[in-house]
Amino acid sequence: MAPGAKPGYQAVKVLVLTGPESSGKSWLATEIQAEFGGLIVGEYVRHFIQQEQRDTCYADIPEIARGQLDWEDAARATAPELLILDTHLLSNMLWSQTLFGACPQWIEQQLLARHYDLHLLLDPADTPWIADGQRCQPQLQQRQQFHQACKSWLQQHQQTHVDIQGNWQLRQQRTLIQVDTWLHNHS
Repeated sequence: MAPGAKPGYQAVKVLVLTGPESSGKSWLATEIQAEFGGLIVGEYVRHFIQQEQRDTCYADIPEIARGQLDWEDAARATAPELLILDTHLLSNMLWSQTLFGACPQWIEQQLLARHYDLHLLLDPADTPWIADGQRCQPQLQQRQQFHQACKSWLQQHQQTHVDIQGNWQLRQQRTLIQVDTWLHNHS
């Protein structure tokens, strides 16, 4: 059995948490791991900002995307039965477009070239924005627009996804039920 895997689940399954900031991606990733095992890949841009001690600029986008890919590839190489991505290139791509009005084309190409089994798309409604020194969309309308951009992209590219809504408690319950059902139906 792969390290970090829960008994009874077979084959590598890749789960992505996606959506706007302050919607619970990192928290839910740890909740999923606690319940089902697996390996979490964090959000590289947070590491990048912490290391650089500055805001990002458009010239940073390729490095951030390559860092995210490197972390994902390193985790995939360990062949965990469940790989939990706190984010992936979709967020890098949409943030680049949101903040700078453009995104290097290769990022979407790389995103489409990879296989992801299930995306949990987190809705920002019913969750407060939490300032952490890196977040920049305090208005719910901004986060809803980002959520809609995620949803539109996932639908356009026929990516399997489930919408997760509700307050923190409902969000946690719905997430764990969805993941449990998905794991049991695809084992």
